[in-house]
Amino acid sequence: MAYRRTAAVQARLDGQREAVLRAAVVLLAERGYAGCSMAAVADRAGIATGSMYQHFDGKADLAVTLFRTVCGREIAAVTEAAERAADPLDGVAAVVSTFAARALKSPRLAYALLAEPADRVVEAERLVFRRAFRDLIAGRIDRAVAEGRLPVQRAELTAAAIVGAVGEALVGPLTDGQPPETVLPELVTFTLRALGGH
Repeated sequence: MAYRRTAAVQARLDGQREAVLRAAVVLLAERGYAGCSMAAVADRAGIATGSMYQHFDGKADLAVTLFRTVCGREIAAVTEAAERAADPLDGVAAVVSTFAARALKSPRLAYALLAEPADRVVEAERLVFRRAFRDLIAGRIDRAVAEGRLPVQRAELTAAAIVGAVGEALVGPLTDGQPPETVLPELVTFTLRALGGH
């Protein structure tokens, strides 16, 4: 007869997993992926290292779950900002400014998400993350083109170029720790010009 976890045991394990992920997010923001070993996360979460393997197969599995968790929050934040804008170009500007502002508030975490060398599985997740941003922007570009607000263009390609450019433009300020006050407005201006808007 196979062992079945009771509801109480499952609830305890789920709570422990959430505590582990919270600890991992804090460590990622402090030390990046290099500081998120299974032992370091277990120590921060207050559990034995062996208990980590009840929740994750190893460091790569932990890193992917961590990346998805944090990026999911970022995508939710920029989506919410874009949806508050009635105008599609304002929506694109909201995506860029919200993403950049959140990145600059937590530079170590943002650097880990955007550019820090990491396992191949994390690199693959970065592509998924970039595509989600691309698709969010592309939808608004398509709408602005349909409304005659922008010149005809391949929205997906333009959006991908913007995502790449914004990420690249942020890497320097994220690592310097002293971003100029003009970063956000300049990124928005660049984005609107790249689209062919004003």
